[in-house]
Amino acid sequence: MKHIFAFSIFVLFLSCSNPPQSQFPNLIFVNGNFFTADSLRPQATAIAIAGDRILAVGNDAEIKKLAGKETQIVDLQGAFAMPGFIEGHGHFNGLGESLQNLNLINTKSWAEITGLVAEKAKSAKPGEWIEGRGWHQEKWSESSGATVNGYPYNTELSAISPNNPVILYHASGHGLIANSKAIELAGISSETSDPMGGRIVRDARGKITGVFEENAMGLIEKPFYTWKNLRSEAEQIAAFEKSTQLAAAECLAKGISSFQDAGSNFWELAQYRRLAEADQLPLRLWVMASQPTAHDIPKLADFPQVGLGNQHFTCRAVKCYFDGALGSYGAWLLAPYDDKPGFVGQNTTPLDTITRMAQACHQYGLQLCVHAIGDRANREVLNVVEKELGAKNEQRWRIEHSQHIDPQDIPRFAQLGVVASMQAIHCTSDAPFVVKRLGTERARTGAYAWRSVLDSGAHLANGTDAPVEDVDPLPCLYASVTRKRADTGLEFFPEQKMTREEALLSYTIWNAWAAFEEKEKGSLTPGKLADIVVLSKDLLRCAPEEILQAKVLKTVVGGKVKYERK
Repeated sequence: MKHIFAFSIFVLFLSCSNPPQSQFPNLIFVNGNFFTADSLRPQATAIAIAGDRILAVGNDAEIKKLAGKETQIVDLQGAFAMPGFIEGHGHFNGLGESLQNLNLINTKSWAEITGLVAEKAKSAKPGEWIEGRGWHQEKWSESSGATVNGYPYNTELSAISPNNPVILYHASGHGLIANSKAIELAGISSETSDPMGGRIVRDARGKITGVFEENAMGLIEKPFYTWKNLRSEAEQIAAFEKSTQLAAAECLAKGISSFQDAGSNFWELAQYRRLAEADQLPLRLWVMASQPTAHDIPKLADFPQVGLGNQHFTCRAVKCYFDGALGSYGAWLLAPYDDKPGFVGQNTTPLDTITRMAQACHQYGLQLCVHAIGDRANREVLNVVEKELGAKNEQRWRIEHSQHIDPQDIPRFAQLGVVASMQAIHCTSDAPFVVKRLGTERARTGAYAWRSVLDSGAHLANGTDAPVEDVDPLPCLYASVTRKRADTGLEFFPEQKMTREEALLSYTIWNAWAAFEEKEKGSLTPGKLADIVVLSKDLLRCAPEEILQAKVLKTVVGGKVKYERK
């Protein structure tokens, strides 16, 4: 019906010899190569935009007929265009903070990291914490000396910054390394016990290495956040707004018009809403509320909040964490790690807490989005969904990551209506160590198994988990269709690849569907929001390697050009 209505409007425009000026589109793109993500009209060369909505989609001749005296007509000169990318799972404020702190994603050795910290320590004020994120011990090309489970000791980190506490988050966000000053401020000693769902990494003699996994991170974060909270409310708001604007600019430059944020607390949700309603959010945010405490569950009665600030802010979901990450041995597995015998990972949140969250989401009409990476964690979440909602639920509850699934559980995603929110770039990023962790058979049949998930009939979402990975969609799309590392060419079980069209759909209409937003965005369809990205390469037909070479030429949000490549 929506398409019939849109076509009727189009016929009306063509039949009116002199329609009122207010009915003319304000912007028309012509001479483009549009992938629309709309199965009723998958390709077009022109689009007419009125206000912040798409008025019509078609060929140059028919769309130009809609133009009025004030209509701006932009010639795309044959460039490829498609719906604006929707980041399906990332951490928006974390992305903004990563652009201000030490960014360790591309570091190749522990020596390189300590060198960056040493340089930062030279300008650090007394007592100031030095923060960074992105290191991964499995991706270093040089030895870090003595290690425990591949992790370095913090000895050099403590020597180069004896007076400033240092906190460096693992790339996964599920571990950190701290120097001696930070450990001292946290009151941690060799006698400190591991918290439930976490591990203070120690060597065979019981010496603390400086690495803290999963819930043990909270021991270091307590004094870190205490220091951060010494700022006034105005200072905290200013810092948050700076992170927001930096993250938005980074996303727009990479073609992202919408961002699905995987967990913000109630204070942050209020800030995002305020910015959206003040027209200070340059792109659209769909945000999950971070897992509330039992005391805060009644606050969920204020949600869902949908389409506020002219469709720039929505919160209709709750994010929970059920296990950790594979790289830090935190993924909860059905059988032990191949390279850590007897250890099956970390169940970071008790199962009954996840069940209570599911019941609360059911009560308040919210989506439940559970971080689950290991096959045991995925199975337990599927069990919770089945118990709470039954088969073929229509709540679009999601499992965030769904990285390692027992083959027996793959069909359950479709049977239970659970969205597999997977990040394709994790597959190629993690590829060098996955077989080492899981063994060949588990890695082949259930690791990043998006082909099997799609073939089972389940819905899939895609994204980067930024700042765990670069927020750029193009490397993620390349990983989706090749399952190859761009640097070494290492290919990870290619039988699980997506088709080119599936990859583009996974960053547009599929992500919109996973957020109950498919009626507003995700395809270039008359009546939907005019969110468009224009690129230098035809992502549907170019050679796979050219996906990585593509440049974003324009990012359009609500009919306004928010980024243009110079």
